[in-house]
Amino acid sequence: MPIVEHHTSTQPPSAAFPYALEVLPSTLATQWNSPAFAPYRDAFPPSHRSTPDALLAHVRDLMAQDLKIPYLKSLQGYLWLTGYESGALRCPLFPDVQPSMSAWHKAGIAIVIYSSGSVPAQKLLFQYTNSEPEPDLRPLVSGYFDTVSAGLKTERASYEKIAATRGEGIGKWLFLSDNVREVDAAREAGMQSFVVVREGNAGLSEEEKERNTLVESFEEIKLKGRL
Repeated sequence: MPIVEHHTSTQPPSAAFPYALEVLPSTLATQWNSPAFAPYRDAFPPSHRSTPDALLAHVRDLMAQDLKIPYLKSLQGYLWLTGYESGALRCPLFPDVQPSMSAWHKAGIAIVIYSSGSVPAQKLLFQYTNSEPEPDLRPLVSGYFDTVSAGLKTERASYEKIAATRGEGIGKWLFLSDNVREVDAAREAGMQSFVVVREGNAGLSEEEKERNTLVESFEEIKLKGRL
């Protein structure tokens, strides 16, 4: 049984988002014309990259609206990489995550991540976690998908596309998310689908609680692997 997981493993709030906005002004001041930064700068529309101040204002506006624009996600990834490599950032995991992922992996269960964050950003998160003694969880993950590679997370076709990448029938897949609309879409596609209730998640209505399987920890999920 493969597992496809939306980021129900990380503890809110994510430090990466405020970090990116915090370091952006100094990055723009020191790297505006650097060859390393130029591709990220030039991906922005011309009207928003005429000056460092214009780009900064645009980024602040996009992040305030929580918009997932590809060129913004690429810039965030660039800024996050610097933070992770310097040790300023670590992905905070709930305590049940690493033991559960390790157990699933050992049982031959494929773990796939599907997030609105870009694939490079997902890999950074799982490379630099607060897990001890080994913070790099990438060896436990079999694949990564985002809205560019799979499609919108509220559309059933996205989950059908993900399932088609492996030989398993879609009914053997389990999708985990804190977003009920995503859970509904995965279920419509034919996946088993649970709502993960974590601290900081949006509340659920009584109707949503009644029609969904709810779990508060990965330890509650009992799966059969291919041993």
